[in-house]
Amino acid sequence: MSLVDAAYAAESAEAFKDIPIIDLQDIDNPHAEAREALGRAVKDACIHVGFLYVKNHGIPEETIERAYSASKEFFSLPVERKMELDIRKTSNFKGYNALLTSNNDPLNRGDLHEGFEFGWEELQARDNDEKRANDGVMAGANVWPSDLPDFRESVLGYYHAAVNLGRKMFPLFALALDLPENFFDDKTKNAAAIMRVLHYPPQTGPVDDRVIGIGAHTDLQCFTILWQEPGIQALQVLNKQKEWIDAPPIPGTLVINLGDQFARWTNDVFKSTVHRAINRSGVRRYSIPLFFGTDYDVKLEPIPSCVSPERPPKYEVVTAGEYVKERLKAAYGH
Repeated sequence: MSLVDAAYAAESAEAFKDIPIIDLQDIDNPHAEAREALGRAVKDACIHVGFLYVKNHGIPEETIERAYSASKEFFSLPVERKMELDIRKTSNFKGYNALLTSNNDPLNRGDLHEGFEFGWEELQARDNDEKRANDGVMAGANVWPSDLPDFRESVLGYYHAAVNLGRKMFPLFALALDLPENFFDDKTKNAAAIMRVLHYPPQTGPVDDRVIGIGAHTDLQCFTILWQEPGIQALQVLNKQKEWIDAPPIPGTLVINLGDQFARWTNDVFKSTVHRAINRSGVRRYSIPLFFGTDYDVKLEPIPSCVSPERPPKYEVVTAGEYVKERLKAAYGH
């Protein structure tokens, strides 16, 4: 079955009720048939759900724990200290955003979380990093708190581990699209990946559905790798029957969901699925998403196997950097 036919079949299939769990133990298997089987499992999840859990992902638990602890320390700082790194002071959307200063759902009154956003940077900082040479409209350095010396190292340690996982996922996505495994290699050389560490305070008092942790939205990059704090349900995914399906944290797994760059690139064969987060647990919640995209200078032209006379291209062609910047401007209002 062609990709286009598979997409049409998915559109007429029943709505998903749960999110598949995929074991990545064969991601580096030297035997092509093992990787191809993994690619078929990824294809099914991408076409029908747009979300999947992955286990045996290869990121050490202590790397995640260090980033988690550093995040809690940062968000415990006084607001005025955090606001020194206000994301609205930068042109490339790096730094801190306070509660209710972003709004992913135009029908809502703001997102009830605070976050800190950063992009690629070597652990040993370099003045002229060639990986940033083609960032174009997204060019610019990260900003860091000066009085938390371990914060940068801790969150960048997890950032690099998650980027390495993302690089391993691209060959699987290529197989899922009936492409050579190296199809994305020349389009993902420079780690156009943005990480956010997020803090969701508990929502108490009267329920106002226009103010939730993060409003209903789709992500803007190719895919997101999400760590969720264990034991706290918040993430929900919308199926085509308009039912919100819980995506709770599962020990030993990360969540991967597709974003709008992949939807555009695949002419909506891959699903970029609407989701939201609501923290009504009564306790603080933390999460760390990595938004992994193609290099900012790459044009998002439809992949030929995702186009047919019956399914012509749906989107205008733009560069990844232009698309990301416009989406961030809409979310942050600058």
